[in-house]
Amino acid sequence: MSRRLRVAILISGRGSNMDALIEAARAPDFPAEIALVVSNRPEAAGLAKAKAAGIAVAAVDHKIYAGREEFERSLQIVLETHAIDLLCLAGFMRLLTPWFIGQWRERMLNIHPALLPAFRGLHTHERALAEGVKIHGCTVHFVVPEMDEGPIVAQAAVDVRDSDTPQTLAARVLEQEHLLYPRALRLVASGAVSVVGNRVLGAASAPEPALVVPSSG
Repeated sequence: MSRRLRVAILISGRGSNMDALIEAARAPDFPAEIALVVSNRPEAAGLAKAKAAGIAVAAVDHKIYAGREEFERSLQIVLETHAIDLLCLAGFMRLLTPWFIGQWRERMLNIHPALLPAFRGLHTHERALAEGVKIHGCTVHFVVPEMDEGPIVAQAAVDVRDSDTPQTLAARVLEQEHLLYPRALRLVASGAVSVVGNRVLGAASAPEPALVVPSSG
């Protein structure tokens, strides 16, 4: 097996997707290791969970910096010090500058609680219900300067039920996020996919499915 890529997870809160990535990376055949968890909030609950799991942690408090790029340059130093290969955003509540995104072109993943390109931005579950869609879900994509517009690595779908509220729909989507994010990271870290324009090629023929459609129960 080739060298496992070193992954840093960026969080701002409890980090439930972080937990899923850490658990998946425990498998001996997983092509990446979670080498670092970083938060812009020193009080983030996910830092304590990651430390308890034996993972290095760091806090880079955005509030002490004059601006976004100053914060990001300090964050970049931390990532370089830990020899990070890939970044996974997992509830990281900071808009990133084009400068920082450029440092991690095609090496930074994000998970979004909707089936992009539908419902970019916030309040995705409320908007999905208001629009009356029958299928909702989540998307793992590469990060680009435009919000929620990067090449799509993988998606998972759930049926929208007549009885759904934003909370019940969010809970079912989150279950799929915890399955999808590790699968997408495996695809990227193993070199199974490539980016051509705004398309990710190779995911459909990879061992892990690119699309998961669970039954509505």
